[in-house]
Amino acid sequence: MDELVQVLLLTTMAGAAIPIGGAIAMVEKISPAWLEEEFRHSVIAFGGGVLISAVALVLVPDGVKELSLGWIVTAFVAGAVVFWGLETLLARSKSSIAQLVAMLSDFVPEAIALGAAFAHGEKTGALLAVLIALQNLPEGFNAYRELNATGDIGGKKLVLLLAACVPLGPLAGWIGYEHLSAYPSVVGFIMLFAASGILYLTFQDLAPQAKVENQRAPAIGAVLGFLLGVVGQVLLNG
Repeated sequence: MDELVQVLLLTTMAGAAIPIGGAIAMVEKISPAWLEEEFRHSVIAFGGGVLISAVALVLVPDGVKELSLGWIVTAFVAGAVVFWGLETLLARSKSSIAQLVAMLSDFVPEAIALGAAFAHGEKTGALLAVLIALQNLPEGFNAYRELNATGDIGGKKLVLLLAACVPLGPLAGWIGYEHLSAYPSVVGFIMLFAASGILYLTFQDLAPQAKVENQRAPAIGAVLGFLLGVVGQVLLNG
């Protein structure tokens, strides 16, 4: 199979986990009510742990390889400033899409990296796509819960909105394969920029939402989410 076709198929598969996670959130119902609440907060924490693992194990290590210290600092500062500005605009508009933004900030640069990896002949693309899908599943779940809580949109319409994010994966993979594989420093800058934004959104929005008064179990979800990234990194390097 042509390498570009593989990139498009794998990134589409990984992106499909986003609406699947949303569909699970749509039908999810657990009794008693306290257990349902704790489960939801645990999934939010799990998604935060997955995002942090993506930053620590994929985006930052791969991003710094081709950049000087000055460009590393520039990418991080730029990411923080841009996402702070975006968060400010969302707050003023009463919108609540932090989880969705964080998810796409993770998904898009990883899809670009996947495309670039195939262009360089690396053979870990399929496994990387599986790991991205495992990240997108809880993130799609959390994005649905967060957006549904605003009351502006919900149910099948919201799942369709999440499904509209799927084409961003193959588009990013194609860009990485066809246009950015020859510019590893540009890919590195994008990854560090995204890592900075993910860190900002995680500590600004996701971590506070994961907290439940007098309950400590949801924090375990963050640890398990990070562990998922560690396992994936070990498998990729094994």
